[in-house]
Amino acid sequence: MAIKTFGPNAVDWEERVDLDRLRRDRLARLRAELARSDLGSVLSFDFANIRYMTATHIGTWAMDKLIRFALLTREGDPVIWDFGSAARHHQIYNPWLGDGARAGISTLRGAFHPEAGIAADVARKVAAVLREHGLADAPLGVDVVEPPVLFALRDEGIEVVDGQQVFLEARRVKTRDEIALLTQACSMVDAAYEELYGFLRPGVRENECVGLVSKVLYDLGSEYVEGVNAISGERCSPHPHVYSDRLVRPGDPAFFDILHSHLGYRTCYYRTFAVGSASRAMRDAYTRCREYMDEAISLVKPGATTADIVSVWPRAQEFGFADETAAFALQYGHGVGLSIWEKPIFSRLVSLDHPETLEPGMVFALETYWPASDGWSAARIEEEVVVTADGCEVITKFPAEDLLVAGRRYWTAAGPLDTLREPESHLNRPNEGPHLSRPNGGGPQ
Repeated sequence: MAIKTFGPNAVDWEERVDLDRLRRDRLARLRAELARSDLGSVLSFDFANIRYMTATHIGTWAMDKLIRFALLTREGDPVIWDFGSAARHHQIYNPWLGDGARAGISTLRGAFHPEAGIAADVARKVAAVLREHGLADAPLGVDVVEPPVLFALRDEGIEVVDGQQVFLEARRVKTRDEIALLTQACSMVDAAYEELYGFLRPGVRENECVGLVSKVLYDLGSEYVEGVNAISGERCSPHPHVYSDRLVRPGDPAFFDILHSHLGYRTCYYRTFAVGSASRAMRDAYTRCREYMDEAISLVKPGATTADIVSVWPRAQEFGFADETAAFALQYGHGVGLSIWEKPIFSRLVSLDHPETLEPGMVFALETYWPASDGWSAARIEEEVVVTADGCEVITKFPAEDLLVAGRRYWTAAGPLDTLREPESHLNRPNEGPHLSRPNGGGPQ
């Protein structure tokens, strides 16, 4: 099955993403999961869960502030209390909410004076709706909550329990429109890597690469560039998970993870390059990293488990770490949706003892890593896949079958400079003469 991709615009002559259907299907899945639970209702402060429930969005600036909140009861429609004039905007432009858009504000992560009574006001608003539906005595599931709000809800006599699992179970399997949006998000990263490959060369800095990728994505209509993990040279091993201002040098490895949002739907998409040339150690590391990826993808199908996948990945001790906690997220997999890390999780830390079964419609990223024998190079690859009826389809399309060499091609008097060469190939070694590039491209021996 080929997953369809479209332009970002709506047209009358082709069926594309149906946003009304997206809203209906997401809410239906959440209602069904709530009905299967022991909860009477769920209350969300988490940005992604609020969007899944209400299809509202007020900008990524609000993602970490816990200022807005939304409630879904078993029989009622979603109610969202939003930041200032955003509630009025919803009343005008979000007809699917009916009268469910209301003004309300939480504690601004404690910035309000504790005696202002904001937490108590949040609790009163929520309790009033619960009483209206006869659910004040039923457990209320909450995803994330600030302690003052938690205490205020309990003061209202409400039993507060963990509700995050209800949301994440609902979001585990994607709808057809979610899959289309996730695929579209990946296609935008395909384009970003195309530009990055042409730009990458000795003398550029990691932060410049981040700027280039961000511009490409925003120009293509990205809602939010969550991060560009740009790692080069000796920073590759161990992996620091954050970019710097380091200048890229000839012979460097460089790997990138591009995370952005298209209509809320995220990407997590690593690629590795060599700049100018690659050492044999780097080429070997990439080959091994790719083999672990291909083995994992070959096992993805309905009925397989996360334990099946991680069983083909190396143990932490095999690539230089004391245990699986120390090596966490290097050989890894995770669901991708409105967040970059959702269910299911693939890791030797948890998956062998707590396997999860794969189902059609799941979308997740698989990540592999391997440090080179030179002690500083490393390879990192990530592919996003959609589980289909009989296997899976990879939706990250930028080439990664073999290590790509970026940058200018160099020429010597004898012909093209070999791209498989040691970074220190200009030095003499004991008992060996100078390492010269051979006319036939044979490289250092």
